[in-house]
Parts: sequence; C-alpha cells; structure tokens
Amino acid sequence: MTSNNSSAFEPLLARVAEMGESRPADRISVRDHVVAVEIGAFQTERDVTQRVSFSVVVEVAPSAGAETDDVDDILSYDTITEAIATELAAERLNLLETLAERIAVRILREPQPLRVFIRIEKLDRGPGKLGVEIVRDRTVAQALDAAEIPAPLIVHLGNAAIASPWLGAFLDRCAADPRAVVLMVGAGELPAPHTGEVRSQRWVDLLAMEQNACLLSARDARLKVVATRTELDWGIKNAQLSIWAPTKMVMDAVEGPEALTDRAMTGWLVRELGASGTRFIDTANGLEDPL
Repeated sequence: MTSNNSSAFEPLLARVAEMGESRPADRISVRDHVVAVEIGAFQTERDVTQRVSFSVVVEVAPSAGAETDDVDDILSYDTITEAIATELAAERLNLLETLAERIAVRILREPQPLRVFIRIEKLDRGPGKLGVEIVRDRTVAQALDAAEIPAPLIVHLGNAAIASPWLGAFLDRCAADPRAVVLMVGAGELPAPHTGEVRSQRWVDLLAMEQNACLLSARDARLKVVATRTELDWGIKNAQLSIWAPTKMVMDAVEGPEALTDRAMTGWLVRELGASGTRFIDTANGLEDPL
C-alpha cells in the first residue's frame, strides 16, 4: 500500500492508478464534517471557538455487509463522527496533530479498519484553510494497546506531611510499592493573591499548588514535577515518583474539577487516570501509616 495519503481524498480511479492495485480496499468516509471547537496553541485561541473541518477516510477489511444488508456487519459512519466528538470532549488541545493522532487511534481500535486517512483544517484562522493530514494503520493502535498504562495509587500530601522529617522514609515505601504512585499537593501556607476575576483567579490558585509541588520536589531528588498527561503516563509506566502540576490539564479540560479543593482535585485526577485508589495524608504522623 502507498503511504501517500493524498490518494485517500482523490477519486477512486485516480487512487487505483496511483496504488497500482486492481482492487483497492473498500472505503468508508466522512467529508467536510465541521465542528465549532476551542483549540489552538496561541493565547488568542483561548476562550473562543473556531470552525474546524474533519475529513476522514477509512480503508476497511472485507465484510459481509453488502450481502447481509446488516449495519452490524460494517463500520458505521457513526464510529467516525463519535471518535471525533469523543476526542474533542476529552480535553482542550493545542495542536491539530495531536487531535488527528487520537482520532486515528480510536478508529483503528475497531475490528474493521485497516488504515485511516485524516485531514483536519481550521477554517477561521486566515484567508485560507490551515490544516494537517495524517495516515495511520493498525500497528499504531496495536502498539498502544501493548503498552497499557497501569492504574496508579494517588497520594495527596498536606503541608504538615511535606515538611515532615519522615518524608524520605515514606518515599522509600512509595518507590518500593508494586503500584505506581502519583503525588498531589494543595496550595502552600501563604494565601494566593486575589485577582477579582474568575478565570485568572483559577489560574492563580492552580499555580499556588504548582509552587507547593516544586517545594516538595526540592525535598528529594527522586521527585519529578509533571504537568501533562503524557508525562504522567510515562512516569506511571516507568515507576517514577511524580508530583502532579495541575495547571495545564485543568485549564485545558473540557470538563474540569468542580472546585479547586483538595478532595475535588483528587477525585478528578482519579477519574482521569483510572486510579486504583487514593490516600490523603494531612499530618506528619500519617506518613507512617501503610500505603
């Protein structure tokens, strides 16, 4: 098969000529599917929606659908549009490349697709269309499935626990635990500044938690402050003692935590990571309790 994804969006006869195949794979397609969404790396793209166009072509394995006339025997168009909607709802993204990759993986986890071609274009960023095109085959989804992320234990440390002389011994136990451990903290002892505006206050309050995370990381060289889902997943898979810096994930979330309290933030991260359990350690003595 050719790796040139332009063939996916050409007429069928042109694709046959380019691919040199007498009978190319059947295709299911959704073209020019336009959604208003907040996406983009620039500050001017935050808190506004812009029109984004999706064109997706899926090459599928032979099926009995034409003979049975049964929708369950084919790849449904809904599978494509639901993949787009699901990934748009998961979190706010900066890059079209990331969005395209996630949509491709979600589609390729279905049994019928062999290869997927995706074109995503921003329609409102200039006089023309700005976009990306990718092509992915089943090996992408198979590689991700082979590297499933284990369910971590999330431990929220209060300020008394952070300052405790027993912290090092507690981290020894975390490192020895067969489960991956992700650490969380709230804000430090000093109150965060008040901005008088909801969104900027949310940002300030999250940054106060990140300052506290940096203070904790300075207590032990094994502790690494991580800010993105990719960094969290890597740390979980590689037994790294990670401290979550929440600003990026929370501010980019389509549905973030209902409040920035310790309990609400921890519950939100548990759901995001599919964690196996949580521990709240608010006192120095709590560090001596079993994980």
